[in-house]
Amino acid sequence: MAWDCCFMEYNIIMDETAYLQKQEEEQARYEALCRRCGACCGALDGDPCEHLKKNESGKYFCLVYDNRIGVHKTVSGKQFACVPIRDLRPNLPSKSCVYFSI
Repeated sequence: MAWDCCFMEYNIIMDETAYLQKQEEEQARYEALCRRCGACCGALDGDPCEHLKKNESGKYFCLVYDNRIGVHKTVSGKQFACVPIRDLRPNLPSKSCVYFSI
């Protein structure tokens, strides 16, 4: 009987691990859709996030991407809240953004 208890606990842990792995894979797939246009970070409105940079091939990237969620400033010093793209989606500044039509 004690063995059955441990076996059930093991299955729950494995299911949680598989679930978390699937979530990470889905997030990576979703983010891979990005064309790096910078529109969601203000590149088109003239006052982008202070952490938004452009690489030599003309694609935008965030200097603090892994820690981007939260309060930041634009180049002119205005404060704003950086949110996940999913939260921005209904109000994206550019209809050419791949996330606009998802």
